[in-house]
Amino acid sequence: MPAPLLEIETDTQLPAAADVVVIGGGIVGACAAYYLARRGVKVALVEKGRIGAEQSSRNWGWCRQQNRDARELPMATTSLDLWEAMAGEIGESVGFRRCGLLYLSNDEAEIAGWARWRDFARGQGVITHMLSAAEAAERGRATGRPWKGGVFSPSDGTADPGIAAPVIAKGVRKFGGTVHQLCAVRGLELEAGRVAGVITEAGVIRTRTVVMAGGVWASSFCRQYGISFPQAAVRSSILAVAPGAEGPDALHTSRVSVTRRGNGGYTLAISGFARVDPTPQQLRYAGHFLPMFARRWRVLRPGGLEGWRSGHESLGHWRLDQPTPMERMRVLDPRPDKGMIRLTLERARELLPALKSVPVSAEWAGYIDSTPDGVPAIGETSIPGFVLAAGFSGHGFGIGPGAGHMIADMVTGTNPILDPTSYRPARFARGSWGKVSEF
Repeated sequence: MPAPLLEIETDTQLPAAADVVVIGGGIVGACAAYYLARRGVKVALVEKGRIGAEQSSRNWGWCRQQNRDARELPMATTSLDLWEAMAGEIGESVGFRRCGLLYLSNDEAEIAGWARWRDFARGQGVITHMLSAAEAAERGRATGRPWKGGVFSPSDGTADPGIAAPVIAKGVRKFGGTVHQLCAVRGLELEAGRVAGVITEAGVIRTRTVVMAGGVWASSFCRQYGISFPQAAVRSSILAVAPGAEGPDALHTSRVSVTRRGNGGYTLAISGFARVDPTPQQLRYAGHFLPMFARRWRVLRPGGLEGWRSGHESLGHWRLDQPTPMERMRVLDPRPDKGMIRLTLERARELLPALKSVPVSAEWAGYIDSTPDGVPAIGETSIPGFVLAAGFSGHGFGIGPGAGHMIADMVTGTNPILDPTSYRPARFARGSWGKVSEF
């Protein structure tokens, strides 16, 4: 059974023209379209498959500040406030709760690293509570074991990946935008070197501004126009169990992490563990990602040819009058790693004995797109009017609202809610992405 996902209505008639077209109906694309629609911009959100059907419904659902990269922390903090406001604006819950996130450990070096982040975050106005052994044991009492220490971040929380992007897309329609599912964008129309429209499988939408929020598909799309965007994806496997077990709302340990779902069940995952499915694009950008893969060699394993066959990381060029790889693969639904699923369930039941009494309800995999420095690329490309918003490196769900608001600000010429400097795609061209922040 795949990851649960709310299905929503779609607009069947393409507009002849729009102020902005957003390509990709994941959390980032939905949020960008939502904040554009809220300010009266005529926006069309166009998705080749279903809204939220790829990684935006396949993640943990964490909306966190804790342990964020310094460049992403302002976006994470802003996003929490935006998550909290959305339900009231849209009139429907996105499943967001500030339940707090709990980290437990018996590794003194790991605890010391959390303490350093706490000291850094305090200067950014973020409150994180370091836990003594006694406090960690109390907060982690459902595990029935002692802990040397931990962290509790009270203002962090979770949202429901199965409903968040679809409900936000409903908000796009509520505020006057349109949402088009099962409609792939094949390419751009250019006039005098700048964007003049998008060519979809159902027709052309005239527009001067396009936001590419296509997740793992972004780099291959950019390549059609001579834009080099170093992007690589890994395949992560996750499972969910049925309701019935009592425990914390959201708990991370180095061995396994558990998150309570909206239905009372749990999502179970091992942080960082993933398969690297070789693809033409992986090979093309291998040199860019060697430092990242070298740091993560303990948790990354070679994969199979599924990614090669899926077409999202192709180096090929496609014609605009024929079906593209996006139409042949409406929704990336890779097979989960059965060995990883078994290991995750085993570790989770060892961590929380109450999970032994509840059955597995779903298991799935998803492709997580990354940049060489682990920070998203957000900003205008070398083509005027073509804005990139991709490479969220497994963090996109939690920071989606802040990213979407900032994108809406940028394309409407409004003073941005966040400083976009750290996210500019141009940093890859000049090689300034090489150093990864300690935080």
